[in-house]
Amino acid sequence: MKYLKMGGLIVCLAGLAGCSDDVASVSLGLFTTKDVVVNSQQDPLVTGVTCHISHIEANLDFSDPSDMSIACRQTGPITPDQLQSIDRSKSGEVVFKSSKSILFKSLKVRRIYDAKTHTLLYLSYSTKESTGSHHHALSTVPLYNTQAWQWAKGQE
Repeated sequence: MKYLKMGGLIVCLAGLAGCSDDVASVSLGLFTTKDVVVNSQQDPLVTGVTCHISHIEANLDFSDPSDMSIACRQTGPITPDQLQSIDRSKSGEVVFKSSKSILFKSLKVRRIYDAKTHTLLYLSYSTKESTGSHHHALSTVPLYNTQAWQWAKGQE
């Protein structure tokens, strides 16, 4: 058991050291080891979109809480080529993933294209149920006034 705890501590510390995309870290108080961490992630295929994801990190625990929030905005050009390269199925595709425990819980962000409104949806969710719920949050990036808008309108 001692080695299991030591291994968990090493995994947690290694995870903290690898967070180079952290924008902010706010302590939840003097008597807790939990922080609200805000990460900045650029969509790997639609590089004109940046998402800011806030979540709780429970330092020195084996599992982080499942709560999270997401806000995605257009921060650069969104081109027809980028739009053509994404998965436009109803379930979309996972674009970001972060481990939240040593026991298979992760935070995922999935990009889904809404062809009817020409909008990119970014759904963040926990892969493990917590207190009776799979926590999730949603942000949208409309394509209106982007280079991809005319291409999307032509696909109707």
